Amino acid sequence: MSRNLGPVLIGLIVLLAVLSGSMFTVDQRQNAMVFQLGEVVSVKKTPGLYFKLPLVQNVRYFDTRILTLDAADPERFITSEKKNVLVDSFIKWRVIDAKQFYVSVGGDEMRAQIRLNQTVNDGLRAEFGKRTVNEVVSGRREEIMSIIRSKADADARKIGVQVVDVRIKRVDLPETVSENVYRRMEAERKQVANELRSTGAAEAEKIKADADKQKDVIVAEAYRDAQRVKGEGDAKAAAVYAAAYGKNAEFYAFYRSMQAYRESFKSKSDVMVLDPSADFFKYMKNPRAAGGQ
Repeated sequence: MSRNLGPVLIGLIVLLAVLSGSMFTVDQRQNAMVFQLGEVVSVKKTPGLYFKLPLVQNVRYFDTRILTLDAADPERFITSEKKNVLVDSFIKWRVIDAKQFYVSVGGDEMRAQIRLNQTVNDGLRAEFGKRTVNEVVSGRREEIMSIIRSKADADARKIGVQVVDVRIKRVDLPETVSENVYRRMEAERKQVANELRSTGAAEAEKIKADADKQKDVIVAEAYRDAQRVKGEGDAKAAAVYAAAYGKNAEFYAFYRSMQAYRESFKSKSDVMVLDPSADFFKYMKNPRAAGGQ
């Protein structure tokens, strides 16, 4: 009985080996290419279980997911102004035709990346050469990326690859150029600041002159009004004096003489040399003279 089981088990093992060698699966993230004696016989793109001839046919898988090609170092390009810029970019790509990919680059992702990188760099060089630094830095970057993506995808289709996206991460000026740009910007800002200071100083002088003019006008008007009030007061005082003098001229003369005496003899050190018979001493010699009439 055991002797009969031996060949059966061997047969089962051989059968399983043959079956395992004749089946393969395709994942949704892959394409499978079936080769027969080195020739491509079919490409399986739909996920599932497939069969092949054992020992005669073999299968090679190709990843169809989106891959990223990131530049190791920024590339140097020249703008229309003949200025150097350093550009850091990346490419999103994937295999869409496994057979064409295999025929064109032998299914080697590295070779495909070299070609994609060269195509994108050529496109960037051409587009940057048409534009100024300002346009490539901010003004028209989206337009540049769209043009490069279209051109790169058209070329990539020849090797069975689709370029999903091309993005410019950063555009920098070389260190020497950046220093010159910063210095020019600093000089421009200083010039603007000096112009603003000059304008401010001129406005300040204008305001000050206007204030001085208003001050002079106000002072002049105040002096004019003061002189008018003073003149009016003097006129009223003179009128009062005149009215009083008209009512009693002798009393007015007496009053004025008393004021003159008070002012003349205010200080004991004052010395006056006068004729005693002068009119100045009229009321001093005869106090009754004031009411003698």
